[in-house]
Amino acid sequence: MAGRSDFCTISPAVTPDLQLLCLTAASVGFLHTLAGPDHYVPFIAMASSRDWSSRKTALITALCGLGHVGSSVAIGLVGIALGAAAGRFLPLESRRGAAAAWLLLVFGLLYAAWGLRRAVAGKPHSHLHAHDGGVVHEHGHDHMVAAHCHAHEDVPANITPWVLFTVFVLGPCEPLVPIMLYPAAAKSMWGLVLVTGSFCAATLLAMLATVALGLKGLSLVRLGRLERYTHALAGGSIFLCAAAILLLGL
Repeated sequence: MAGRSDFCTISPAVTPDLQLLCLTAASVGFLHTLAGPDHYVPFIAMASSRDWSSRKTALITALCGLGHVGSSVAIGLVGIALGAAAGRFLPLESRRGAAAAWLLLVFGLLYAAWGLRRAVAGKPHSHLHAHDGGVVHEHGHDHMVAAHCHAHEDVPANITPWVLFTVFVLGPCEPLVPIMLYPAAAKSMWGLVLVTGSFCAATLLAMLATVALGLKGLSLVRLGRLERYTHALAGGSIFLCAAAILLLGL
């Protein structure tokens, strides 16, 4: 029929081929997430250093994950609408990935520097106090309480989630676009929705699971005197994660 959309098969029938493709998409999304430390290290580091609740951590992780997959879905849909091949998007995805990694690296470096300055400012020290009668004693203390009170003034609490969200919107889901093109080539809107949904759901679940498990394991670690360096260690972890992505192409 003239004027009819190419995506004419919106049938809910799930064929064996479509089931296999959905399983493949979910597996690729899950493994892609596990293989990329940038999908979970920043959230584990920030949640631990800033004492985020489990609910807040899950919410920020989920929103960043949605931005991550959503941007690639949008690019894939534009490509499908224009009839472009997947290869044409590889340079764009590469530039997006490099920009996200550099932004994450700079953020990690700046946060580590702030955390180190805060830790040094809170280093315990002592003062001599003289009392009536000539009694002199030494009193040791630190400024960690004061530093803690002003932590959110130095690094506003609402900035970190937005930085992470920006990084993840820029960061590409490289395997997603080619996966989307297969049901698109078959002119199946239902298949496109199922395959894309399988990939996105697996990615989000993997992010939430790895972050939760990472925080659970980290809660068993006792830092002792290094506890004042929590922010510096968090920033350093993010910096090293971004550096590994840039150097190794993870």
